[in-house]
Amino acid sequence: MTKKLLDGLRILDLTNVLAGPYCAYQLALLGADVIKVETPLGGDLARQLGASAQLNAQGMGASFLAQNAGKRSITLDLKNETDKQHFLQLVATADALVENFRPGVMERLGFGYDTLKVIRPDLVYCAISGFGQDGPMRDNPAYDQIIQGLSGIMSITGTTETAPLRVGYPVADTLGGLFGAFAVVSALLRRSRSGEGAFLDVSMLECTLSALGWPVSNYLISGVEPAAMGNENMTAAPSGSFITGDGLLNIAANKQEQFVALCDEIGRPELANDPRFEKRDERKRRRGELKLLIEQALAQAPAVEWERRFNRRGIPAGRILAIPQILAEDQVIGRKLMTTFPESEGADRLTVVRGGFLVDGEPPMPSGRPPRLGEQTAEILAEIVSQQAIRVRA
Repeated sequence: MTKKLLDGLRILDLTNVLAGPYCAYQLALLGADVIKVETPLGGDLARQLGASAQLNAQGMGASFLAQNAGKRSITLDLKNETDKQHFLQLVATADALVENFRPGVMERLGFGYDTLKVIRPDLVYCAISGFGQDGPMRDNPAYDQIIQGLSGIMSITGTTETAPLRVGYPVADTLGGLFGAFAVVSALLRRSRSGEGAFLDVSMLECTLSALGWPVSNYLISGVEPAAMGNENMTAAPSGSFITGDGLLNIAANKQEQFVALCDEIGRPELANDPRFEKRDERKRRRGELKLLIEQALAQAPAVEWERRFNRRGIPAGRILAIPQILAEDQVIGRKLMTTFPESEGADRLTVVRGGFLVDGEPPMPSGRPPRLGEQTAEILAEIVSQQAIRVRA
């Protein structure tokens, strides 16, 4: 049975689209009761986003389904007086709140941190935004591509001919969500020891720059401005993507012993002692020449065969796969990365991805399907009434 590390904790999810919902999804996977607070008219914008027009029309777009399993949905109009009171009653029962509005929006609604902590003094309040709660950019709208461009990621993605390029998925949004979840859990741990709440100011730009550790440090510490290098590795050679007899193969022979083993495995042991390639710095300077020689040997077999042979020798190597291919691999299936919900209430089967770790050998799976808009509104409001009655009797 999966261990529920956050069992008994309640998280209010006032987020939209990706960074915030992804943050709250990580908490739901760990067993928290995540209540998604949505507007009655449409809810989370991600409900309308995804490759299936039919699902988008149903308010269950693939972008929403990807990161909202295991949550409950309540619809509240935070400009309506009755719903405002319901929301404040809900805050009184919550351990943490996550929102990703622009700075100042929650204050204008009357629900800023200073207001909410009067109701729940130990509340952990996580505000995820593009640039943080202060600074000259704080009010700028921010989507993933904007952050990718500003952070420098695009400047080092691609080759010298093709850069700048956007990374092929919303990496800045995802990093913002991961950092947010990490911050929430850390603040909840402190609260368990001291009883203190916290205000967490998560900046997607800063999260992305923090994750750019090596390129940023090479500039800050060594004064070397990072440049786009395509699939090559600036720290080593041969390390990058190589053409084989069938398919592309990533090889990372970053250590001297790995390079020696590689030369032997491809039938060119003399390359390890060749003055042009004997030392790491020489290999980096002559990476193009070395790559050509290696690819001539790799042409004798397909990528899948070289992957098997290299890994057997301790040489890091892996095919370059498309998403459908990797999801069909025994490694992914065997560790139960995906969970499938059966058909229910006329809905199709749904498969979603969990977090990237196991807990005591068990995968942290979502407790249920992603909710339809407002699906648990009556249920949650009834819980609020019940909890109020208990507090009154106490």
